[in-house]
Amino acid sequence: MKKLRVPLIILVVVIALALLKIFVVDAGKNKAAGAQNKGGQVPSPVTVAIVKPALVQNNILITGDVIANEEVELRAEMSGKIVSINFTEGTTVRKGQLLVKINDADLQANLRKLTAQLKISQEKESRLEKLLKINGVSQEDYDIAQNSTQSLNSDIDYTKAQIAKTEIYAPFDGVVGLKSVSNGSYVTSANVIAAIQQLNPVKIDFSVPERYAPLINKGTEVKFSTRGDNVERVAKILAIEPKIDPQTRTLRIRAVYNNTDGKVLPGAFAEVKLDLQDDIASVLVPTQALIPGIRGQKAFIVKGGKAKLVEVETGVRNDSTIQVIKGLNEGDSLVITGVMVLRDDVPVKIIKSGK
Repeated sequence: MKKLRVPLIILVVVIALALLKIFVVDAGKNKAAGAQNKGGQVPSPVTVAIVKPALVQNNILITGDVIANEEVELRAEMSGKIVSINFTEGTTVRKGQLLVKINDADLQANLRKLTAQLKISQEKESRLEKLLKINGVSQEDYDIAQNSTQSLNSDIDYTKAQIAKTEIYAPFDGVVGLKSVSNGSYVTSANVIAAIQQLNPVKIDFSVPERYAPLINKGTEVKFSTRGDNVERVAKILAIEPKIDPQTRTLRIRAVYNNTDGKVLPGAFAEVKLDLQDDIASVLVPTQALIPGIRGQKAFIVKGGKAKLVEVETGVRNDSTIQVIKGLNEGDSLVITGVMVLRDDVPVKIIKSGK
């Protein structure tokens, strides 16, 4: 009996020690968890900058397209064989200059026939008119002759109109491009013979956000440059679209530039600089401090040792900074690094503060 009692005592002691250990470990864990729940969360390291007002040039950089002042594709109104091309590719042509002639031999023959018939009809009408005055013919006979003359005149006018469709004239002064046909080619209205463009002046089309619409007026000067040419040129706003595009929320604008040297070519990419008004006092912040969202942009500021998420309204921006119109106040500590890992109302540790 004594032999069984000793091992039983040892077993009870081992179990008691095991339970004691478990209790102590759980108590430590609970204490650590309680400390964390009471604000013991490890603060996130961040860099902040103190928000200050700055002097901002209120201008915007936008992209645009250069287009010809006038542009048209030369096409034949009437199908037929080309008998002459009266222009050289890449040269200047004058308004009213005959550029292309299509074969009209059949129309010319018909015109001569109608002209001869008209002469006979007019002579007959003249004789019947004299006879009508002395009651030598009836009014009906004279009316038939008169109608015949009028009908022939209409046929002649129609034929001349058809002949005019075989001739293609320059609609304005401009430069004609590369031709896509040759003498003897058979063309229809679907064939583009060449294109003609008026290069002086040229137009620059661009769009600006709707919030700038009240600041833009006809006649305002804009600066622009084209890719591959760093020369800054000055154009004037010619016209403004009378409505905001509901899809892009932008306002379409057209400026005009006197392209006397012919160096600005239609189709070129243009970078437009639009000065909206004089320098204004505003808040500038680094672009990396803002968080883009579906309904606008947001930023974090530090307040009471914690990160606070605020909504901001932005304005003019450049490569490194952006103007904040609403949402930040002078003296706010704006988080500029560590932004993407923060959440609202979490503790933070400022490791570096900017000016």
